[in-house]
Formats: sequence, C-alpha cells, structure tokens
Amino acid sequence: MTTESPRWFKSSYSDNGGVCIEVATNLVAAHNVVPVRDSKNTDGAVLHFTADTWTSFLAYAADQSV
Repeated sequence: MTTESPRWFKSSYSDNGGVCIEVATNLVAAHNVVPVRDSKNTDGAVLHFTADTWTSFLAYAADQSV
C-alpha cells in the first residue's frame, strides 16, 4: 500500500470498557485511504477504507446517535 506509517488515534470518547477502534487519517491526502484497527489488538488485521467510504460511515453513525 504505502511506506508511510499510519499515525493511529482513538476518539476522546473511547473510555468505554475497551470496545474501541483506532484510525489513521494521515494517509487520506496522499493515498485516499483510512486504515482502521481494533485498539485492543494493534497487531491484528487492519481494514482500509477509501476516504469517501469512511466519510459515509461517519455520517451514518452520526445519524444513528440521534
């Protein structure tokens, strides 16, 4: 994919008992990808979403929280 390293972060709201994900948005501009991983298993699988797909997911999640 790329030699640039993801800069992982969790939401400030992630203190909910360990059911969290980490994302790395630093790769969007250069590679149009948002890697996502389980924050409890940082050596596990990483899912790669396009920027458009990630934006759609965030919009959907925001609509569901109302």
